[in-house]
Amino acid sequence: MAHPSTQPARATLDVHDTSTCLNSNPASDWDRFEDQRRLSRRRVIVLMLNIVTVVVLTALMTILMNYSGWSVVKGAMLAAYVITLPWLSIGFWNAVIGFGLMKFTDDPIAAISPSLVVRDASAPIVARTAIVMVIRNEDPDGSIDRLKAMFADVDRAGMLDKFDFHVLSDTDDSQIAAREERLVNVWQIEVGGRGRIYYRRRKTNEGYKAGNIDEFCERLSGQYEFFLTLDADSFMSAKAILRLVRAMEANPQIGILQGLVVGAPSKSFFTRTFQFGMRHGMRAYTVGSAWWQGDCGPYWGHNALIRLEPFREHCKLPIIKGAGPLSGYILSHDQVEAVLMRRAGYEVRVLAAEDESWEENPPSLPDFIRRELRWCQGNMQYWQLLTMPDTPVVSRLQLALAILMYLSPVAWMIFIALGLVQVIVQEPGVYYPVALGVSLFVTILTMSLMPKLMGLAGTLARPQQRRRYGGGLLTVAGGVLELVLSMLMAPVVGFAIAVFAIGLLFGRKIEWKTQQREVHTVRWSEATRAFWPQTLAGVVMAAVLWAHAPYVMLWASPVIAGFLFSIPFSVLTSGALLGAFSVRTGLCNIPEDRRMPLPLRRLLGETPKLSDEPDLPGIKQAS
Repeated sequence: MAHPSTQPARATLDVHDTSTCLNSNPASDWDRFEDQRRLSRRRVIVLMLNIVTVVVLTALMTILMNYSGWSVVKGAMLAAYVITLPWLSIGFWNAVIGFGLMKFTDDPIAAISPSLVVRDASAPIVARTAIVMVIRNEDPDGSIDRLKAMFADVDRAGMLDKFDFHVLSDTDDSQIAAREERLVNVWQIEVGGRGRIYYRRRKTNEGYKAGNIDEFCERLSGQYEFFLTLDADSFMSAKAILRLVRAMEANPQIGILQGLVVGAPSKSFFTRTFQFGMRHGMRAYTVGSAWWQGDCGPYWGHNALIRLEPFREHCKLPIIKGAGPLSGYILSHDQVEAVLMRRAGYEVRVLAAEDESWEENPPSLPDFIRRELRWCQGNMQYWQLLTMPDTPVVSRLQLALAILMYLSPVAWMIFIALGLVQVIVQEPGVYYPVALGVSLFVTILTMSLMPKLMGLAGTLARPQQRRRYGGGLLTVAGGVLELVLSMLMAPVVGFAIAVFAIGLLFGRKIEWKTQQREVHTVRWSEATRAFWPQTLAGVVMAAVLWAHAPYVMLWASPVIAGFLFSIPFSVLTSGALLGAFSVRTGLCNIPEDRRMPLPLRRLLGETPKLSDEPDLPGIKQAS
């Protein structure tokens, strides 16, 4: 029933090895030359915008700090502040550019990458594709049900002869593994799918998920042109899959093609509010980033179509030399694979549109933080990859941005801690320009919220988009609620990342275990154990400011409130009461809550209604 094989030997690669640097698909035609010229102009524009923004914000803070003279503490505060600016600035300009494209173009994909527009959704497909789900100690029933639903949807589309389905297991729990194999056996019998549905379990977890995919590519080299990667919580409609395949067939220079992945409907209040804001922010941010990243786009590790042979040949991950938590196998494999694919001469592109591609988001704040810490540890391994030779500048920038994503909250927490020290040691009666301080505070806050604000503005600007979210009033109400909750949550998450990242310097690491996906209520004892440090930090921060600088309390209130209410926030947002209220009122509904696409409805076992749309809009959903 499976493809029996042994784990191939894996060489340890030096991160400076240049043997994979090939240009397998050089651009040669006039259209691609023009595309590169447009991309170069866009990148220069974005570079200048960000340089000016960082310089201006640095200058303003320098002026502010210069009042009453300099000290070691102030100098360290300025350095920490500057570290936060690149990530802040890039997010801001991505959102502004994305909003402009969504507002002033009918089709953002055509405006960004005309070659990715699929003109004929019924065009024949020639390539054979493997749909690959990688699992490890997951709930096998839910994971395989999602894959079965995708199989059925592809069958209904009349394209089943072009696809095979593979379950790649790294499960080390024998009971779960036995359940996986039995479910696949039953599925094969139900649909007569032997020869089209496969299950393979590795004996070791060498290389983690990336090693599992690597073994698959080596074992089945030459049998498929593409493979579609899925996580255990992934689900895609046949429409979304076929769109990626047709776009990839029409563009042989593309090695990885990634569409937007959105959260599936949930009953958890935490998940509903989180993915409501993420849906809007990601839409604006990704449209803007795709405009200038172009052929050096990101890869998010799942729900993406990959050209198998180039991936097998060029995307074997380095093993980081040395000792400690940042050595060994690369944990956050996806962005490194994108860099290696681009370095080999193939493009990595993003279809910046919502297109029936879903995942499940964490059901509670502790689960969300655990996921962030795993990603933090993985991304911090990129430090040793920044100097890989022959890497395109934008691909190298992608690695730097992945580091800055988690370095920024560390710098933010250090800035706050140093600010409290400065408040204690400064001389009484020190004068600061209040107007400048307030203006800088408002500017930084607005810039940090800009992706979500621009995403909301894009929704409110289009009547069709407003209707998908239940109308303007519900959209605004959900947006305001989510912004408030995200401001409370941000310092709690930032504190956890800072403590963990500093711990990495001393050998601390986190094990990459199975993610919690089921909705559950966080107990008060669990929340207290997780968030007592944040609560204590809030008490200390409030006491210091009240004693030494009470006039700063107003501006520090979002951070103080986030710290002080972290325990009840965790419990209440995971509870059934608020979740049920949100579902009943439609607050923070995503479009799938209101009009669920038929493939998703069939997966959930719900009877289709006449009012349900058979398909979500594709290209214009990004508008």
